Amino acid sequence: MTRPQDIDVLILGAGINGAGLFRDLCEQGLTCVIADKGDFGGGTSAAPSRLIHGGIKYLETAELGLVAQSTLERNLLLKNAPHLVKPLATVIPIFSWFKGVGAALRTLMGSTTAPRNRGAALMKVGLAMYDFYGRRHRVMPRHQMWSKARALREIPPLTPRIVAAGHYYDATVSMPERLVWELLADGMRAQPSSRALNHAALTGSDGDGVTLTTAEGPLTLRPRIVVNAAGPWIDRVNEQLGMTTAMIGGTKGSHILLDHPALLQALNGRMIYFEADDGRICLVFDYLGRALVGSTDIRADNPDTVTCEDPEIDYFLSALRGLLPGLEFDRNQIVYAYSGIRPLPASDADNPGLISRDHSAPVLEPAGDRRWPVICLVGGKWTTFRGFAAEVADTVLSRLDRTRLRDTQNAPIGGGRDYPTDAAAWARDAARASGASPARAATLLARYGTTATGILQVEGTGPQMLRDADYSHAELTWLITHEQVVHLPDLVMRRTALAVTGQLSARDLDCIAGICGTALGWLPDRTASELEQTRAMLVSRHRLRLDQAAEA
Repeated sequence: MTRPQDIDVLILGAGINGAGLFRDLCEQGLTCVIADKGDFGGGTSAAPSRLIHGGIKYLETAELGLVAQSTLERNLLLKNAPHLVKPLATVIPIFSWFKGVGAALRTLMGSTTAPRNRGAALMKVGLAMYDFYGRRHRVMPRHQMWSKARALREIPPLTPRIVAAGHYYDATVSMPERLVWELLADGMRAQPSSRALNHAALTGSDGDGVTLTTAEGPLTLRPRIVVNAAGPWIDRVNEQLGMTTAMIGGTKGSHILLDHPALLQALNGRMIYFEADDGRICLVFDYLGRALVGSTDIRADNPDTVTCEDPEIDYFLSALRGLLPGLEFDRNQIVYAYSGIRPLPASDADNPGLISRDHSAPVLEPAGDRRWPVICLVGGKWTTFRGFAAEVADTVLSRLDRTRLRDTQNAPIGGGRDYPTDAAAWARDAARASGASPARAATLLARYGTTATGILQVEGTGPQMLRDADYSHAELTWLITHEQVVHLPDLVMRRTALAVTGQLSARDLDCIAGICGTALGWLPDRTASELEQTRAMLVSRHRLRLDQAAEA
């Protein structure tokens, strides 16, 4: 058995919260290992609404501190990761003038019931507050109120039942899983003695060492602090570490993606953030050429088997028909579906939508044979990962008697480093240097930020492309060899947007499996097994239509 390795911090779970903390701690000079039983960002962090938002709906539950932090972090991400996080114009249809005011006032006085209807008066106040909280590092325009006539003129298929509409800006993240990876890569760049391990399962602990099973065999680490960043798996990981907890009371959020050109044309780059008939907030926007629709909020507790189910799809389609009666919606338009468990704090709230999205980091102090404390990252939301990480990093530094060396507030992320103010000029210069076309250089800049330089150098002139998607063989090989791809889904689901956008055809999947096999030295049986398992998972769990992707 190999000798245990001494490290400062072991982080279990490589989702967005774990990755953000890993980067922060590495920037402070600590030696860290982050490990995930699956791929980086492959759990709950792969199943968000793909929004970076200030949480306007948290105003009605009086979580004003969360709104303040969320709007700040949204604005910072627009600056620090401009290749992945973009402004998103948002329209809120309003169906009454004064409904919800009384319920909102009761909420501010301590009631636990948010308004089920949000009238124009309430929305005007809410948007004004949203502008106020988003003033720090502001990068986007303030809100507007649209008349009914303007709303129907801007989005003709909207239901004429509306009385007005609100218009404001939030943001969207094009590839959340890539943002997770880039945080990890930044951490390893800052502290080369730190490591990020995917497909590394926790197999046990004797209270001194923690053992992981990796592709290279068992690995035992002796940390000074353990951080449980396993999201909805937190209580299960604590059990493996010898503790019994009940910290998580997760809810399921599902989404579908539609091939619907008429809907995208009507949206014209905007998101509609709307109230369904049952009072739940839903959304639809153009995500990489597909219409992303979400989300549900249902009690659930098994993140390993969660899927988007038929009743949820019926709910989405019904909500869209009510909102946009001028358009047709049916199941044949679905190209992909996904679902995840939100790692919310345990709660007995009757309405899952009212469970707080704020975060906390309870500490389980050393006890019995366990010599290290366990810090558990509970709750939180995608947008606030950096702020959450900074809070926990300060706790870790204090416990290790270390001082903070760097603040991450203004630190660029991954391909956001040295991001050009003039993307077209960058693409022209990169094209001259690499032999690529300016259009290809612009595509890769939008996809990877300034990391695109390395890909352009290996692609050269006239790269061999996939049959049905705008990815080159050289690009995929670069991702495999530089970004710790271990299995085929790592590449098609998380390093690229091939699967989630429904672009992935059967013949391209066959080709990509071959590219993986060559780059990773797989034997033919391994390549065939990876292909078969990936195809079955994409079709059954994600409703991907491999047979139709090539016809799109």
